[in-house]
Amino acid sequence: MEIKEFTDIDLIEMSLEIELIGNIAIKESKKQNKLKGVPLVYSIDGKIYYELNDGRITTKSPFN
Repeated sequence: MEIKEFTDIDLIEMSLEIELIGNIAIKESKKQNKLKGVPLVYSIDGKIYYELNDGRITTKSPFN
């Protein structure tokens, strides 16, 4: 895999701004899900984990 190094400062600034917008959106989405009682769902190495509102993490689906 070839790793390219960017030297265009405008491109770097734009990519950092896009990353920031994405991080803010994820944080807001997590907050809204917690307020609505919807568990957060993560996939790590192909295994699905659920973060319940009380902070517990489980592999058993809380959805019916």
